[in-house]
Amino acid sequence: MNDSDRVSLRPRKIRLVCWTSAVVLVVVFSLAATSLTGRTGDGYGSFQRGDQVAMIGLGVLGALGLLLFTRPRVEADARGVRVRNVTGSYDLPWEVVRGVRFDRGAPWASLELHDDDLLPMVALQAADKERAVAGVRALRRLHQAHLATLGERAPGR
Repeated sequence: MNDSDRVSLRPRKIRLVCWTSAVVLVVVFSLAATSLTGRTGDGYGSFQRGDQVAMIGLGVLGALGLLLFTRPRVEADARGVRVRNVTGSYDLPWEVVRGVRFDRGAPWASLELHDDDLLPMVALQAADKERAVAGVRALRRLHQAHLATLGERAPGR
């Protein structure tokens, strides 16, 4: 295998949805903030500049929270696979991977490990359809190539 046998995968639809939603959220909170002026009603309170800044800040924080869902990525090469999900990252050599799964009805693909664990790969989502299937096939090719390399190195062959 050579350097051209490198796979880098990211979800497409969820990134589009998250970026669009983040922009809309900031715009809506900013518009709401600019409309917060004057008295709060019959009470003694009134909206101040700090309230407006806080509303915009909440919109930005919400947008940043949404953008966390654009974080997933899978990168693989001859040595192993690196999986970055929303909250965690894993760097695994192919030796610990038993197979690459994408079960029917599953929201995303997963790596089946030799210790019977399943590691979800949120970057390969069912919503991306053929793109996700192509990604799983590419990972399976790399895994099979690694297994073939191990078979060639096995003693007695």
